[in-house]
Amino acid sequence: MDARLREIYVKCGIEPEVYDFGEKILGDLTGRFSEYDRIAEYNQLKVIGAMRKCGVSEACFMPSSGYGYNDLGRDTLEKVYAEIFGTEDALVRPQIACGTHALSIALSGNLRPGDELLSVSGKPYDTLEEVIGIRPATGSLAEYGITYSQVDLLPDGSFDLEGIKNAIKPSTKMCAIQRSKGYQTRPSLSVSAIGAAIECIKSVRPDIIVMVDNCYGEFVESTEPGDVGADMVVGSLIKNPGGGLAPLGGYIAGRHDLIEKTAYRLTCPGLGKEVGATLDVNRSFFQGLFLAPTVAVSALKGAVFAASIYEKLGFDVCPGADEERHDIIQAVTLGSPEAIKAFCQGIQSAAPVDSHLSVEPWDMPGYDSDVIMAAGAFISGSSIELSADAPMKEPYAVYFQGGLTWPHAKFGILSSLSELVRGKIVDIYI
Repeated sequence: MDARLREIYVKCGIEPEVYDFGEKILGDLTGRFSEYDRIAEYNQLKVIGAMRKCGVSEACFMPSSGYGYNDLGRDTLEKVYAEIFGTEDALVRPQIACGTHALSIALSGNLRPGDELLSVSGKPYDTLEEVIGIRPATGSLAEYGITYSQVDLLPDGSFDLEGIKNAIKPSTKMCAIQRSKGYQTRPSLSVSAIGAAIECIKSVRPDIIVMVDNCYGEFVESTEPGDVGADMVVGSLIKNPGGGLAPLGGYIAGRHDLIEKTAYRLTCPGLGKEVGATLDVNRSFFQGLFLAPTVAVSALKGAVFAASIYEKLGFDVCPGADEERHDIIQAVTLGSPEAIKAFCQGIQSAAPVDSHLSVEPWDMPGYDSDVIMAAGAFISGSSIELSADAPMKEPYAVYFQGGLTWPHAKFGILSSLSELVRGKIVDIYI
């Protein structure tokens, strides 16, 4: 054991027995971490290859203003995204406020009154409920006469392929797949499983649009949903693909005609992709994308470390410590509001920004319960940075993600456990 390393962890607030416990856990993870490093290496070369193919140059970093006509950096970046995500076209813009906004414009840009949206991965993420109209909201798809139905996943977390076939109706225009678990303790979905679901959908009606919510899944595997037939792939730049440098924004990659309709919804009919100044963010978008494969794998290592620690202590974790990974999210069912708050406080205290703050649940927009969130980040709300959040309701599960570097992810997890130990919520037996 490295005594100097142990000493600085203790100096930074980690209980000595927590550090020792963590080091024992890490001894069994060397092989897994090597596998993730190979995925990062593959994806790093994929990103570099796309940038080279699309001719990224220093001129791409120049800012644009006003209407944003002929923004070389913006237009080149969208070609790079299409290349990486295996699609014909892409829309990558700072005007997209968040992942939910990206999904909303992809939906509303391509659905019309009388169409049906069918979710084939069960209940969507909480903030989409008002977008769709599951919970009434002004401007929802339901207000425009767009209907919604869903097919739940099977008990083992796999797609109900027969159920999907039976649920498709003449009015079904789009099928939505959510790759990550959201605020549910279900497995996240692999790219290969998504491909099988797409094949099933297209066997019934090839014209159905398949949209994949790719948030938290980018660069975790060596393939993306566009590689297996997704018509649109949607995500946020303050998650995996922004690499911790993108200060805002989102992306939609997909078929050219679908991206064109989405762009008309983002701006207005007749203008579409031609307008939208990038100001001075192009360099951050390009450099963040360049770093994204290694950043995503740092977060992936943190998720596995968290699962290994909390599973060893007897908590339910999803995915399990030894299970395959398809996104960077780690769910830990802690069972009480006190444990949730202590965990999140430990994550907050490990942050480089606002570590001195106390976290409290609050009524966040778009959710049906109070939510507690630990996010001491350089970019506000950036969940590729070390963060944790939880709805304050049964079963009191916390969702941990992020870590721009593996050492920071490790420190955050040990800090969460130290807080639980100090609060006498968890006992450690070395």
